[in-house]
Amino acid sequence: MGQGVAAAGLALGGLSQARPHPAIVNDVTGMNPVPVASLIRPRDGRQIGDLLADWQGPVSIGGGCFSMGGQVAEEASLHLDMRGMNRVVAFNPDAKTLRVQTGARWRDIQAVIDPHNLSVKIMQSYSDFTVGGALSVNCHGRYVAAGPLVNSVRRVALVLAGGRAVEASRDQHPELFYAAIGGYGGVGVMTEVELDLVPNVRMAREIADVPLADYPGFFRDRIKSRPQALLHNADIDPADFTRTTAVTWVQTGRPVTVPDRLYAPGDSYAWDRTKVWALARLPGAHLLRRALVDPLDHASTPVVWRNHEASLGLQSLGRLSNATATCALQEYFIPVAHFLDFAQALGRVLREAEVNALNVSIRQTPADPGTLLAWARHEVFSFVLFYQQAVSARAVAEVGNWTRRLIDAALALGGSYYLPYQLHASRAQFRQAYPGAGRFAALKAEVDPRGQFRNRLWDKYLVG
Repeated sequence: MGQGVAAAGLALGGLSQARPHPAIVNDVTGMNPVPVASLIRPRDGRQIGDLLADWQGPVSIGGGCFSMGGQVAEEASLHLDMRGMNRVVAFNPDAKTLRVQTGARWRDIQAVIDPHNLSVKIMQSYSDFTVGGALSVNCHGRYVAAGPLVNSVRRVALVLAGGRAVEASRDQHPELFYAAIGGYGGVGVMTEVELDLVPNVRMAREIADVPLADYPGFFRDRIKSRPQALLHNADIDPADFTRTTAVTWVQTGRPVTVPDRLYAPGDSYAWDRTKVWALARLPGAHLLRRALVDPLDHASTPVVWRNHEASLGLQSLGRLSNATATCALQEYFIPVAHFLDFAQALGRVLREAEVNALNVSIRQTPADPGTLLAWARHEVFSFVLFYQQAVSARAVAEVGNWTRRLIDAALALGGSYYLPYQLHASRAQFRQAYPGAGRFAALKAEVDPRGQFRNRLWDKYLVG
């Protein structure tokens, strides 16, 4: 393997737990407690195979449990907490590849590859998610022109119903490859993945204030056509749907101004947490944001390592949930030609429904290369809505009403919505947004004929 590092014995976290016991599995919102029959934290794919060979009931799969609508659990299931499977299996710095168990977090991987000056190619904006969770939703990030996570995956190892182990790639069992990635645990357990890596480079931040109507042209001419642009997003202040603040990280040869190569695991993120708290709770906080907070934040022009920006932790958002309220996300994928139409519809619905919207972030992604549950069947802009809601039954119903209005607006423009969030979409909306769901269901019936791999998402949209 040349200069490759054989890392089969390198653990990235705590010990596994093999003893089954009843438990309650919940997600980050705290709104979806699910009683499971047994919870096991397996060590490897062989143990999972043995478990599935013996277990006759439903099986659910979880990691960090950051999905927000019960996608990680099923009543009376054998729940596999994958976070015990967090070992690097093989690492070849020369080939820029890494094979890792899927319970590892991105931040754990960064600690291994950063000394070799390598970086994750595609991941979410925060480093706390497990790799398996990211695979299951086929995540994307701020990486310009990179698209969904599947674009950085070489192969995945799966354990199917009954305990059969399978290796899947674009060439070997491609139907399983394109169903498992983005399949929310519906066809099997992803136990290992081989990923492409990229060089860790220095990046300089650039800020631009762009009128909302001009943003698609700005992105086309100033970002998409610029090879040095590595990370990009634009923020809309929900109190002002006329402008965007475009944030771009551009490769540079300048020396870093932030010496840390990675965020420290225990970073307090005190300033970031204070900003989110103020937006969620203080009257007039959006005015303060526009007049003071954003100008202060954007006054400098830092130069950082790519890994430093990518290692940002979710702790920077502060406490997301309590007994009465939770912060949540939604995301909509809109064809480029209809960017402004949806942006205006989004602003209108948020105002009419009096949503406590904290931020709207815009990203871009090219078309998905073929996953069965592709959320981007063509080039799209994504609108990531970060909002706060009460957790009462009435509040949940109200959120469902305005969410379905936004889904209808996206569908009418040829777009779609993202599945990791609350299950407010109707079955008809799901089928329209995900026309590959029929093929997915047929493949699931073939490899999981008793329907063991279950969760609340598939209970709602595939069962019955």
